[in-house]
Amino acid sequence: MADPSSYRPRPGEIPDSPGVYRFRDEHRRVIYVGKAKSLRQRLANYFQDLANLHPRTRTMVTTAASVEWTVVSTEVEALQLEYSWIKEYDPRFNVKYRDDKSYPYLAVTMNEEFPRVQVMRGHKKKGVRYFGPYGHAWAIRDTVDLLLRVFPVRTCSAGVFKNAARTGRPCLLGYIGKCSAPCVERISAEDHQELAEEFCDFMAGRTGTYLRRLERKMGEAAEDMEYERAARLRDDIGALRKAMEKSAVVLADATDADLIAVAEDELEAAVQIFHVRGGRVRGQRGWVTDKVEEITTGALVEHALQQLYGEESGDAVPKEVLVPALPDPVEPVQQWLTDRRGSGVSLRIPQRGDKKALMETVQRNAQQALVLHKTKRASDLTTRSRALEEIADALDLDSAPLRIECYDISHLQGDDVVASMVVFEDGLARKSEYRRFQIKGFRGQDDVRSMHEVITRRFRRYLAEKERTGEWADGEDDGVTTATTDGEPPGHGAAPGHHATPSDAADGLALTDGPALKDDDGRPKRFAYPPQLVVVDGGQPQVAAAQRALDELGIDDIAVCGLAKRLEEVWLPREDDPVVLPRTSEGLYLLQRVRDEAHRFAITYQRTKRAKRFRSSPLDEVPGLGETRKQALIKHFGSVKKLRSATIDQICEVPGIGRKTAETVAVALARATPAAPAVNTATGEIMDDEDGAPETTADAPGEPVSAGTPDERRGQER
Repeated sequence: MADPSSYRPRPGEIPDSPGVYRFRDEHRRVIYVGKAKSLRQRLANYFQDLANLHPRTRTMVTTAASVEWTVVSTEVEALQLEYSWIKEYDPRFNVKYRDDKSYPYLAVTMNEEFPRVQVMRGHKKKGVRYFGPYGHAWAIRDTVDLLLRVFPVRTCSAGVFKNAARTGRPCLLGYIGKCSAPCVERISAEDHQELAEEFCDFMAGRTGTYLRRLERKMGEAAEDMEYERAARLRDDIGALRKAMEKSAVVLADATDADLIAVAEDELEAAVQIFHVRGGRVRGQRGWVTDKVEEITTGALVEHALQQLYGEESGDAVPKEVLVPALPDPVEPVQQWLTDRRGSGVSLRIPQRGDKKALMETVQRNAQQALVLHKTKRASDLTTRSRALEEIADALDLDSAPLRIECYDISHLQGDDVVASMVVFEDGLARKSEYRRFQIKGFRGQDDVRSMHEVITRRFRRYLAEKERTGEWADGEDDGVTTATTDGEPPGHGAAPGHHATPSDAADGLALTDGPALKDDDGRPKRFAYPPQLVVVDGGQPQVAAAQRALDELGIDDIAVCGLAKRLEEVWLPREDDPVVLPRTSEGLYLLQRVRDEAHRFAITYQRTKRAKRFRSSPLDEVPGLGETRKQALIKHFGSVKKLRSATIDQICEVPGIGRKTAETVAVALARATPAAPAVNTATGEIMDDEDGAPETTADAPGEPVSAGTPDERRGQER
């Protein structure tokens, strides 16, 4: 890896103006392209202390060996040049969207003497009008078949057209009235061109004009008693209405807009686009990308806009583009879209009404696309087999790890420390085997000690089960554990009739960790199979802690590795250097998926515990005081703060509260520690209990509102 200081430009060498920069590696390959309003300020961010850089940015600058830049006049020019360079160099550290399929378009070759209607895929050609994209080619053919009654445009290939012109006989469509047969000069080139223009106008959403025109002609034919002609026009109107019904009206006032939604996780992002023309959804498409650089949702939207409209112009860029987040800054992007269209383009986030409702639909499609993309990769047997083989080769295992367990620690600034265990068998998640742990060996934030405790407890239970069932002698190991409902709080997923045992409580496991019912053959289910591979979420310290726990238990036949977040390095026990799997490795993808699932499961449990703690009150500690009498006390005094300052005689005035209960309540409130004053972050005011500040106890300290906004607190979660 290169030291960024070795190629850092000299002070004052970088201009303070808009531009585009390129990082190159030692082989002169472009690995990253970026743009900036001020090149000097932006590039200075890359050459600060490596410890302050985002892990992916750190990887990029240490992979690079040089940087160069090009000065431009405006930010719009920088946006255009950035798109051109990304397309030309295909840099590895830039976001690159890839279509999850090759979408078909309805194309009209207006650049030919006799325009042709056909299905097209791939790169767009100059002079061709495109409509779509469509989900399936048959959907295009069905639409075209209906419209050819009214707009009999040529659909045949060049070979068929030339053969018909040579023989003087049109094809079958010419005989049945679904082609105007320009090949045999039934229509002039000028009239056929006009017919194709009308076809394009109808497809572009200007449908009302043609329907009214046909209805007027049908009425005139009926008045003139030309009933056969009127019947044909009636059928033509029916065909047009049927074609229009294939795309329902979603926006009023014949809106032309593109709606873009983004669904993302730490590793990938999915983009869905709905093309609305004339108030109807005329096309839909989607992309998926690996997030190989530090990037915000607004930046993902900007890259999507570049790919979507980078080679478009005119009406292909709609008047309105609705997005979930705006690029920063938004003005250059909006000006770039305006330049490509040739008139004003509105780029905004929908706030209310039909457009916001439709954006929610597009967002759901993006979420489903991301889940489907991950599921397809995970469910492919060949891919999973290759992934397991790659892991075995990289970690020097004797065989493929058919059962993988992954552990993660989660907490919020040292409070509510919990851990998760997720299980993957044959490369697929086995949710019935998931387990959750509460860290009880110590208080505070120490991921290494927490990992050691969790591994020790999990495998101590495994050894105890082996000893209890006599597996030390025969070595059999084919039991399974009780089913656990993913995402439910402790106890909800336990088998019917199971209760916590003393060993459960001593071990600090959730109720779902305990022994369960018996298998169909009468053999008891055990805590778990032994895995072939234990994966921990973390680097060298966490891996060393896990290996030390196994060593202390005398277990030497289970491999251990750690996957460090963001850098995606695989760490092995007693190794100073990590194992680096290729970015495109299916083995790395499987390890990432296992790690992310463990993180999700852990943080869900941690949030559940934290929410339960926030709802706690000193009154919860009063023995014999039920929910009804607690509510009566709060209703009578208005808040716990006022209840704390009340005398015993005043408490006795509450219906249902006797003197003994009142004394118990007073003692409990006196022992409880009041919460720190909460602060309204919007106004800076200090709020008392009436304003909603949470009451806490000495055993369960609450998190004051002043600890930060919800978004800031989520950023402090681990």
